[in-house]
Amino acid sequence: MAEKSPDPSGANGRRCPALSPGEGMQSHRSGSSKWVRLNVGGTYFLTTRQTLCRDPKSFLYRLCQADPDLDSDKDETGAYLIDRDPTYFGPVLNYLRHGKLVLNRGLAEEGVLEEAEFYNITSLIKLVKDKIRERDCKTAQLPIKHVYRVLQCQEEELTQMVSTMSDGWKFEQLVSIGSSYNYGNEDQAEFLCVVSKELHNQSYGTNSEPSEKAKILQEQGSRM
Repeated sequence: MAEKSPDPSGANGRRCPALSPGEGMQSHRSGSSKWVRLNVGGTYFLTTRQTLCRDPKSFLYRLCQADPDLDSDKDETGAYLIDRDPTYFGPVLNYLRHGKLVLNRGLAEEGVLEEAEFYNITSLIKLVKDKIRERDCKTAQLPIKHVYRVLQCQEEELTQMVSTMSDGWKFEQLVSIGSSYNYGNEDQAEFLCVVSKELHNQSYGTNSEPSEKAKILQEQGSRM
């Protein structure tokens, strides 16, 4: 026999109090108030208020405190709108999370510095400036190296070849190798042209010294 459900309006019935829509939303917000959603240049980031409030003088701290002097709009999802580059906001946010500056390959310290100054995160500004200064000092101490190439050309091509050199290449040495071609009644002299280019990247170390052929040609040219 089926059991009859008690009448909720009777003496033994218990009715749950109804919540108004406003009270329900307030309860939901209080449970998730530690999370903040940001829309940075069209890319969404989810983090905590505690993370954004690491630096009490920063733009992000003021954003979380609903500073009346800070004009902050929100999108349709309720995320704060920030018109900045999301690529460089990632390292800024991670620094606030764990206090370390981590850059993915291809990101420049200058880009992070620009964002750190915009958000006014003083400790990160100092850290990035120190990194840039350390990097520049190491670059300045590296010896200037050269890569050499030997180009063969005819006399009529020589002027055009030397005048059109670009991308850092410059003329070093010209060595005559005689007349090997004959067009009509005129001999065409041939030359070997030694050119060089400065390299500041150690990854090119295997090619940075003159080749044996280039050295021999330079010695021959100096004796002419």
